[in-house]
Amino acid sequence: MLAGLTGVAQPWQVWPEVVKTRTREDIRTELLRAGLRGRGGAGYPIAAKWADAAAGDPPRYVVANGDEGDPGSYCDRLLMERDPSRVLEGLALAAYGVGAQHAYVLVRSEYPAAVDALRAAVDEARHAGRLGHGVHGTEVDLDVSILVGAGSYVAGEETALLRSAQGLRGGVQVRPPYPTVRGLAGRPTVVNNVETLAAVPWIAQHGGLTYADLGLPEEKGTKLVSLNQLFRHPGVYEVEFGTSIRSIVETLGGGLRDGHVLRAVQIGGPLGGFLGPDDLDLPLSAPALAAAGAALGHGGIVAIDDTVGGQELLRHLWTFADAESCGACAPCRVGSRQGLRLCSSPDHRPPPERLLRTMERGSLCAFGRGIAGAVRSLLRVYASEFGEAE
Repeated sequence: MLAGLTGVAQPWQVWPEVVKTRTREDIRTELLRAGLRGRGGAGYPIAAKWADAAAGDPPRYVVANGDEGDPGSYCDRLLMERDPSRVLEGLALAAYGVGAQHAYVLVRSEYPAAVDALRAAVDEARHAGRLGHGVHGTEVDLDVSILVGAGSYVAGEETALLRSAQGLRGGVQVRPPYPTVRGLAGRPTVVNNVETLAAVPWIAQHGGLTYADLGLPEEKGTKLVSLNQLFRHPGVYEVEFGTSIRSIVETLGGGLRDGHVLRAVQIGGPLGGFLGPDDLDLPLSAPALAAAGAALGHGGIVAIDDTVGGQELLRHLWTFADAESCGACAPCRVGSRQGLRLCSSPDHRPPPERLLRTMERGSLCAFGRGIAGAVRSLLRVYASEFGEAE
């Protein structure tokens, strides 16, 4: 189920008016007023990212990150499959805002229906004069290409994604320089998540201040959340920031189906963290979740019932970390292997804090740092199983 900002009006209603009557600075100003932050997990201010890229010399590029890798999250998949033209309109507005003449959508290889939908939407937009040379009779040139990712989880990180888009191994790169300075083909590049771009047409049409009235003063707007199949009403819901996790779990999700008893929720994917039943009154807010040892991530909410034990979850988490680490840095590569070895030993030892601290402080990207935080949150929620006071 999708409602709210992504479910109103037809796509491509804003784009013709923008390219004919509004400047690139106008669009960036509305994004600044909106306070829109990236919805892919990092939460970086979109207006600042666009301004950084716009300050660089052309050619510039914009890339939509459709490499949605978090298990339990399918927000971007739904948007790309069901509303591809809205995603493309947001991408076009981003390209206009930074002065890019070519934009890309990189879709994970596991989403073939999304690839087909986007390619059909691009063809339709070209035929209607929304893309191509002299868009809508103006001097604006813009084309869009659809790329397919290589299937690695870490390729969703922006530097790895850009390498993947160029046919290279999707490994994380040291920053700085950031992609807004040196990105695709060494040129200024903006990478925005699909959900982020889908919100841009609404903001351009209704104004940044109207959008900023939604959500919280410190975290404005709305967020898509995915509820897994253990809920009575699984699906994707759009909610304002500040909505309680309990309201999402019990009202929208309807609680758990078939008499299952909630033991925990994993929020924000494998790098997000775990919350117990007593944590559900927390608001959907990155700062509030961080204070509880979790992270918002991409908005996946996976219910875990009381038939699954903490030790089983811990082993699953370390197995995922070991399999998906790109290996570019030793803290993550070695730490993930060590964590898996410890939890698989006969005495099922949890990892020592020094191992988690090394991964958190020394990892090159958010993957190693996030695994450390997720493990800590799991040990907290399942403390009674690990011989600690809960």
